Amino acid sequence: MEHALSPTTLTELRRPRPYPAVSVLTPTHRREPYRAQDQVRLRNVVAEAKKQLEADPSVTRERRAEVERQLDQALAEVDLTYAEDGLVIFAAPGEHQVWSLARTVPERVVLSDTFLTRNLVSAHAAERPYWVLSVSADRVTLWNGTLDRVTEARVGGFPLTRGVENFDAERQERIGDMPSTFRDEGTRHFLKDADSAMSAILRRDPRPVYITGEPAALSLLDEIGGVTKDAVHIQHGGLAHGTREAVWQAVRPRITAENRRNADAVTRELVAARGRKAFAAGVDEVWRSAREGRIRLLAVEENYRVTVRAEGGDHLIPADSGDLDAREDIVDEIVEQCLETGAEVRFVPDGTLSDTQGIAGVLRY
Repeated sequence: MEHALSPTTLTELRRPRPYPAVSVLTPTHRREPYRAQDQVRLRNVVAEAKKQLEADPSVTRERRAEVERQLDQALAEVDLTYAEDGLVIFAAPGEHQVWSLARTVPERVVLSDTFLTRNLVSAHAAERPYWVLSVSADRVTLWNGTLDRVTEARVGGFPLTRGVENFDAERQERIGDMPSTFRDEGTRHFLKDADSAMSAILRRDPRPVYITGEPAALSLLDEIGGVTKDAVHIQHGGLAHGTREAVWQAVRPRITAENRRNADAVTRELVAARGRKAFAAGVDEVWRSAREGRIRLLAVEENYRVTVRAEGGDHLIPADSGDLDAREDIVDEIVEQCLETGAEVRFVPDGTLSDTQGIAGVLRY
């Protein structure tokens, strides 16, 4: 199942497909006993997708059979042992994808000529992704980081390993020769190559970067002066050969502190915006401002969800889940719209925006 959404991947997902491009969404759970229910619910929503395909007169029998085959293949790939809070299946002629999201989604089936990406975009923004680069003299490993975990990222040539004959980093560490190792010209070239590879990745998928390594390694990266110079340095060796859990435990305190600082900064910006009357509060007002491209900074509580319907096309009013014209993913729609117009989107802890009903924005004008 897919987890990481890069700008390149999003562009590919959004390109037009031959009709029908099917998007199947369903909420999932991380714990028992709900996983057994999730399996039944998933089969039912896929069955609903097949029913809609069969009922659509514009879908030929051959194309329907092909898309149904892709749906079946996607369903076979789902492993709910690793379920998070939402699951999205995309299927079209000749292709399928399964996405696991750390953010809940409404249950729905959509047939169109593009895939429904707003829930992926919102989940990606909520996870506040970052990179972790774990550096040693003979190996550099890249990790994809989110709010609650890191996973190894095998992209852009990573992990990089140093192909030097008879190089023995463990022996040099045992004899206390690690600082001189990082003064070695071969090591310098190796880390410079790692910096260049990281630069290429950041051009495609810009995120904050954290670097772990021995003090001598971090000092050498400063001397090299590439993109890694401006990263957050964490003095912790051995993680280039370590487990993802070890890396997570090393970076977790920094991530927690950074998220706290970000939430405080967002609160200050909202207070200042309210004072100068450049402020939107509540889902209806924020939605209208987002449609007009007026939002510069959007703040959303992490678990804020609301079901609404459009009243005359100009206002949102509360609705019950399952109503015929209900919009159950309106928050994700707002997030995607704001990102499309160049706004900054920040998710903050629940309760931070209690006086604005869970969502607020700083306006451009």
